Amino acid sequence: MHYRSTALHLLAGGCGGTAGAILTCPLEVVKTRLQSSSLALRPLCLPEVQLQGLNGGFVRPVLPSPGVLQLMRAILKKEGVRSLFRGLGPNLVGVAPSRAIYFAAYAGAKEKLNVVFVPESKKVHVLSAVCAGVTSATLTNPIWLVKTRMQLEARAREEKHSNALQCAIRVYRTEGLWGFYRGISASYAGVSETVIHFVIYEALKQQLREQQSFLPTAFALAPNSHDFFGLMAAAAISKTCASCIAYPHEVVRTRLREEGSRYRSFVQTLRLVVQEEGPLALYRGLLAQMMRQIPNTAIMMATYELIIHLATKV
Repeated sequence: MHYRSTALHLLAGGCGGTAGAILTCPLEVVKTRLQSSSLALRPLCLPEVQLQGLNGGFVRPVLPSPGVLQLMRAILKKEGVRSLFRGLGPNLVGVAPSRAIYFAAYAGAKEKLNVVFVPESKKVHVLSAVCAGVTSATLTNPIWLVKTRMQLEARAREEKHSNALQCAIRVYRTEGLWGFYRGISASYAGVSETVIHFVIYEALKQQLREQQSFLPTAFALAPNSHDFFGLMAAAAISKTCASCIAYPHEVVRTRLREEGSRYRSFVQTLRLVVQEEGPLALYRGLLAQMMRQIPNTAIMMATYELIIHLATKV
């Protein structure tokens, strides 16, 4: 019975993650480009500008980052439609196992922690989310590194882009096995976003159950429709709050994963970005992230819950 439950959470998590990721790839590409260093952004949509410094040398000023639509138009013009789907292969390969591992680890940890702590308490939800986030990030970081490298590869229409296998081989040859784990420290820091998301989500889900129980039968929605739309709203609200609070780790992670990057560690990158570009640079691409992540999370969570609900009825 335990193995059946684990397999169910793996299936539900994988299906939910895949359903959400397929529709939001262009915004994922735009978000990653916005999070990258100004050196990666400028050739796409900003003029090359140099100013003479005090020592007589030339320095590049930090220019404001383009908007979501401006960058999307620039990518379409310079690179073509296919560039908006760069990294889709690794994304599809990685999203199902990533979400499956996450939900299975979350469900397994929660099952064990419910015995130790007060069942379904905030402490259980927080610790379960931490276990799931660290497990998923550790096992799938190589896939996401390849995806990020592909999305940052800006080439003209006539130039041939490298595929996922070629990108992975280049990483291995130039950086070794450890190169596939660049940005892992930022991913671990990003577990805080997951914790905030799941704590708020579980609280909202509990509120939905309580409100449904108080509704008169004549006014209550059909169980399936109520659960589906209510859970989508809960997932969207919780993810919005979590993303706004913990977003800087996304920018740091993208910088750490850049090829030939001068960024070395989480703290060093955080300081360097603030010093050179200002604190607001830690929120570059937030709009694209919200436009992509909110519907993506809502679809993913609702699909996950729906599969679990239907499977338990069988």
